[in-house]
Amino acid sequence: MPINIPNNLPASKVLKAENIFVMNENHAVRQDIRPLNIIILNLMPLKTVTEIQLLRLLSNSPIQVDISLMYLKSHNSKNTPAEYLIKYYETFEEIKDKKFDGMIITGAPVEKFEFEDVDYWKELTEIMDWSTRNVYSTIYICWASQAGLYHHFKIPKYTLEQKISGIFSHTLNEANIKLFRGFDDIFYAPHSRYTFVKRKDIERVPELKIISESKEAGVYIVATKGGRQIFIAGHPEYDTLTLKSEYERDIALNLPIDIPQNYFPDDNPDKTPLSNWKSHSNLLFLNWLNYYVYQETPYDLNKL
Repeated sequence: MPINIPNNLPASKVLKAENIFVMNENHAVRQDIRPLNIIILNLMPLKTVTEIQLLRLLSNSPIQVDISLMYLKSHNSKNTPAEYLIKYYETFEEIKDKKFDGMIITGAPVEKFEFEDVDYWKELTEIMDWSTRNVYSTIYICWASQAGLYHHFKIPKYTLEQKISGIFSHTLNEANIKLFRGFDDIFYAPHSRYTFVKRKDIERVPELKIISESKEAGVYIVATKGGRQIFIAGHPEYDTLTLKSEYERDIALNLPIDIPQNYFPDDNPDKTPLSNWKSHSNLLFLNWLNYYVYQETPYDLNKL
């Protein structure tokens, strides 16, 4: 089944060119089924890039998925025109009376700020609180995972001496977790961040489980026991060349940045990197859609 996205969303051209089954709103209404309603709160500066990355992953499901996009009214986006946001996105005020099967909150390049100093923190916390009552299962990615753990469970973040950037191996802490059905014992995922959370802080919270981690990158995925909230410290949605783009950007800004680890062949930035995490990423989101959303959400969302 396809993903159903807003009519004429520019990302659809890229997705169709990649042979991803995309359906617009006009076509979807002719199908007599109840699709999953997924809302994406896109905090990343380059909205279209993140849209494409996430929509690729959400498309690999036999379930029809209706996508809504949300942006923060309290933040002035410097990289995305206001006209684009008004046309394809909704504000919290416009969707707060609705209910959704699932939600994804993306990362954001604000890790070096204290949470309360982020200009949209108040609005974001209101949305995170709203999600606990109006969304069945929510995925938090990278900085959003730290923000969610801090807001909901008072878990602090800590600053790294050097940015962690690269592709790292991960293991599963428990067998028979539905989110990891079909996973290999060792799998890979990108990380790109300046901050981290500590295992000991998470272990103090009875509602939380660390279900995957990395010897090099630390805690990777934390989930509440019922799977209603899933916190992912890395960037499983990243394209093959995303870390390369970030590295070149940081070099151009004269930032003290190391070559992303385990990424460029022979650690040579002139060589084209190869992806070894896409299978894990696709399976992660497919399992989430199926086992944590589709199999669990009531048919009538008003009964959430």
